[in-house]
Amino acid sequence: MAAVTGLEQPLVVPSAGPPARPRVWRAVVLLLAALYFLVPLGASLWYTIYTPTTGVSFEAYGELLTAEGFAASLALSLGLGLATIVLVLLLTLPAMLAVRLSAPRLRPVMEVLCTLPLVVPPITFVAGLGTSLRTGAEVLAPTPFWATLIAVQDPAFPIVLVLAYVVLVLPFVYRSLDAGLRTMDVRTLVEAARNLGASWPYVLLRVIVPNLRSALASASFLTLALVFGEFTVARLLGYQPFAVWIVTISGSRGQVSVAVSILSLLLIWLLLLAVSSAFGREKK
Repeated sequence: MAAVTGLEQPLVVPSAGPPARPRVWRAVVLLLAALYFLVPLGASLWYTIYTPTTGVSFEAYGELLTAEGFAASLALSLGLGLATIVLVLLLTLPAMLAVRLSAPRLRPVMEVLCTLPLVVPPITFVAGLGTSLRTGAEVLAPTPFWATLIAVQDPAFPIVLVLAYVVLVLPFVYRSLDAGLRTMDVRTLVEAARNLGASWPYVLLRVIVPNLRSALASASFLTLALVFGEFTVARLLGYQPFAVWIVTISGSRGQVSVAVSILSLLLIWLLLLAVSSAFGREKK
């Protein structure tokens, strides 16, 4: 029998340390970020409501809300934003599904085409668009299509702006939808639904869309923000949505110009919150 030459070592159980505390640098970063965004906004708000002679007054906001063109330009931008969201999603989502299911080799081609507007400067884009509209009016004047060309340029609701915004926002919508489609097995879901007798519209609306709520919300965010903030295309084409109206009204008074910026920022936040709530609501 072998001799026992040493003593058994006792099993040491490490004691549980104190609970991990939040790192200080995270709080510092959040505080600096909050100061970076809130201090200029608060200073701008104070500038719009306070004057040394009259004290605190909301006269600038009252003047802004009753200014000529406020309601019309806001309604126009809202209508253009909703129309752009619907049109770009109707064009992009079915095309991306068709490429993924039937022609996956065309995905690089589609990606290049959808991201191409990023390399075209907006001023060049609107110059080409204006030249095309003038040339089209001359060419189509003897034909029945001339009335259609005039109708899409109606100042009450310029469809030409919707088409232009669809092109401008296409790269961002494509990236958002592509990221959402990568997180799900599209082929399996579609084949399972089709095998159960679902039609293609049913598959798109009841199978694909519910699984893309986050991607659709992101695409809608970006589209709405672009439409409400876009100035170059609308201004050079001669229309007055909310962004153009802001620049027009802001040159009269300093307080009113700052109040316009704050109000536009608040409106965009509220619209984005509404879109987020609409896409994030779970069906019971």
